[in-house]
Amino acid sequence: MKRILSVALVLLMIVALVGCGSKKREPIILTLSTEDSEAILNAAGVRLPDRETAAGADSSIIYLGTEDLMNNYSEDQIINTGFWTFREKYGGAIIFEETTYEERFDKLAQDVIGGNPPDFFSCGVSSEATFPMYCINGSFQPVDKYVDYTDPLWEAMADAAEAFALGERHFAFVTDITFRNIVPYNRRVIEEYGYDDPADLYYNDEWTWDVFYEMCMDFSDPDEDRYALDGYAYNGALVQEATGRKIIHKDENGDYYAEMDDPYIEAANDLIYNLKKNECVYHEGTNYWAGRNNHEEGAGVKDGLCLFYITVFGNIQRTVAEMEAVWGDVTNHEFMFAPLPRYQNGDGEYYLASIPTGFMLVENARNPEGVALYAACDRFKRMDSVVMSIDKKQLKEKYLWTDEMLDMYDECREIILKNSGMYLNGNLTDNVNNAYNAFRDKVARDSGATSWAQVKEEYKDQLDYYLDEQNDIIRDYIDSLG
Repeated sequence: MKRILSVALVLLMIVALVGCGSKKREPIILTLSTEDSEAILNAAGVRLPDRETAAGADSSIIYLGTEDLMNNYSEDQIINTGFWTFREKYGGAIIFEETTYEERFDKLAQDVIGGNPPDFFSCGVSSEATFPMYCINGSFQPVDKYVDYTDPLWEAMADAAEAFALGERHFAFVTDITFRNIVPYNRRVIEEYGYDDPADLYYNDEWTWDVFYEMCMDFSDPDEDRYALDGYAYNGALVQEATGRKIIHKDENGDYYAEMDDPYIEAANDLIYNLKKNECVYHEGTNYWAGRNNHEEGAGVKDGLCLFYITVFGNIQRTVAEMEAVWGDVTNHEFMFAPLPRYQNGDGEYYLASIPTGFMLVENARNPEGVALYAACDRFKRMDSVVMSIDKKQLKEKYLWTDEMLDMYDECREIILKNSGMYLNGNLTDNVNNAYNAFRDKVARDSGATSWAQVKEEYKDQLDYYLDEQNDIIRDYIDSLG
């Protein structure tokens, strides 16, 4: 039964649900200026349906996730203009159901089996992967009934949507394609050590692995608790993103296969091996997968104990207080970021992983029309120039982003538009995941002298076998659809 609620009742429901329990936070309603509000609503009128005719208007939808990126909880946050449009133009509301990263898929399965499913879930193709096995096992349903990828609003996402296709069925509202990992740093620390600014190096086409490695070597001093790199992301970012290569691929028939013999991937693993051997990576004893402050994002950067905390782009879109807690003095423009460095012996190109963003429609969702309408609002905000200019203004005014940061964001967007390569590692069969996870970070994690050649020798046949097994499962599922 479709849940049609007045806006007032929806907001009361949100407060009631979020207010239960000491750990729950209460959302607040933030407003845009009258000028910006009118500009968005006028632009939306050109691309989105009228409220009176829009299926899903005046209703609530439930989002299950690890972080609420729609509602606001403090005055210093920016406003999600897609959600703002859903709320202001259509009287919609989003109820956030929080879960943990480790428990998110178990929680989803329990809710679906228990007859109390949320309505939607974020889509992903890498560590947040939702495709294909969670679609095959019935956690999600196709979206073709609710989105038309030939419509002007959606047509630019049609190719990306194929990453979530099983046969003729598509399982995601893909609202944008963005980039994954970048290289954040503190400019004060860079200057103190006399290094060239990575952003300047990039614009001069000199931001290479060699330069990156030299900085890491010079900076690192275990006796002073100084390590150039920290976190989980540096290995995958350098090996399967900065190279423009990846280990798991999908061909035109939808079959997955592995490519472990690429010389770029081997060179990147050699880079990781040398960084680790020379103690440029934060570790505890022989545990090279440890992390300062329990892997707090950006830990050590503002204190000059970590030079480059490679991380996903979303982790630097935080409030000033959150950024200054770990990254440095934002008001004095200490914080900056650059793309991943390029392989100096490669093809001369910079690469970043392209990541589709959007939403999955949960199986038996009670308000699929509401999800589709919110997805349209989210797509609208990511392709309308008026809304994009307002979003940039918010970043400047609330998060104190500089024009340099906004220009670098545009540069990163250009990189993925020019050299698109989608990261496909994630929600595969258990056998594939176990085989893949056993080797993908082995060079980075292993305290011994493991080379990429040894890794290939040990795991290649096993991975090929399980990928073939998975391809059979996918084909059987598609055949069962008729």
